[in-house]
Amino acid sequence: MQLDETFICLVHSARTVEKTSFIACKVTILFRIISIFVAEILKNKQLTNQATLDFIQQHRTDDVRRLALQGAKHPEVDLHYALEQIAGWQKARTKLPSWSACESLVYPPHLSMEQCSSEATATYKAQIAGQGRLFVDLTAGFGVDAAFIAQGFQQAVIIEQQENLCAIVAENYKRLGLSQVEVFCGDGVEYLHSMEHADLIFIDPARRDEHGGRTYGIADCTPNVLKLREELLAKADRVILKLSPMLDWRKAVEDLRKVNEVHIVSVDNECKELLLVMSETAKPLQVFCVNDDEVFAFSPALSQGFSQLPVPSSFRFLYVPNASIMKAGCFGELAERFQMAPLDRNSHLFVSDDEVPGFPGRCFYVDKMISMNKRELKEALAGIRQANIAVRNFPLSVAALRKRLKLQDGGDTYIFATTVADRGHQLLICHK
Repeated sequence: MQLDETFICLVHSARTVEKTSFIACKVTILFRIISIFVAEILKNKQLTNQATLDFIQQHRTDDVRRLALQGAKHPEVDLHYALEQIAGWQKARTKLPSWSACESLVYPPHLSMEQCSSEATATYKAQIAGQGRLFVDLTAGFGVDAAFIAQGFQQAVIIEQQENLCAIVAENYKRLGLSQVEVFCGDGVEYLHSMEHADLIFIDPARRDEHGGRTYGIADCTPNVLKLREELLAKADRVILKLSPMLDWRKAVEDLRKVNEVHIVSVDNECKELLLVMSETAKPLQVFCVNDDEVFAFSPALSQGFSQLPVPSSFRFLYVPNASIMKAGCFGELAERFQMAPLDRNSHLFVSDDEVPGFPGRCFYVDKMISMNKRELKEALAGIRQANIAVRNFPLSVAALRKRLKLQDGGDTYIFATTVADRGHQLLICHK
């Protein structure tokens, strides 16, 4: 269907609606016209030729920097596009493995690949999103989150401002079989004003200012969700808000108020995302600390606070909480749940004489615990030439302590330098 024919059909439909919904219908018409225009661009623009496709296939595992120097050897190849696709596929192999297995997908420029969610975090969002009739993503980007969330919904609408991304996403969704998703090119906030009620809205505000610098506060992101909060909640049963992992989750809950769930999401023990689930339904706040398959959930309202259990005179196991637990700061809840003694209120390390199944973090066998006494150090470190060193609540940095102990980095020995209640500064020499 040509653009003029589509416009006539849409306007004819708009004239049949009641006057009360006419403004909303006009906005919807505008979004559809823009989206159809973008689709036509993708359809009509010759992005590739066979030589370029062959080049991409033949060199997809090669060093992109070296390939960039070979432009003169392949004048028939659209080298810029080819390198963009090769780099995108190489990034997707680890970040989006199921997408990289799909031969025909188109990848966006480097920045969009860097900023998009990983498959692991997108899969988790799909789990908390659940199922429903209509899902709307107001800030789609490369569309990774929306692609995974949409699989649980009968219909999905995603909005993205950049025309090139819209075109790429629309084409990729066809190839991924996501026929229930409509891709609109435009401003997500404008779409919010006119959209019908949805089961779920997802929004990931841009965390860069007008000069390209990083921002972290909710009010500093675009769009400002604090200003849109009431409208978002009026337009959907639930709203999932993705924020920077650098943000203080307690402050975010305080600012946004109508938050039911906080999800602190880590992958391979690196904190990646902070997700807030909002709704008008009043529920006790639940916090979920996620690291790969580990999930530790607690309710701040039921927390008993921190209490320093006596540190046993001897212990065999040292437990180090994962990154999400560290971000949540739920050390009192952790100690109470697993009945473990923290070494000190501010050390955030736990010990036990017995193995503790299900602990959300890493476990080490403790060989020795020593003070910083020179004689003790000499005896305990005899024969050790290298070690992995970590400091918690300790006056020296890792570099300073390594220099003092005269140890190289690496090996099978792990040294945790920390403060132990009633015992002062100690070194725990461990192995896995």
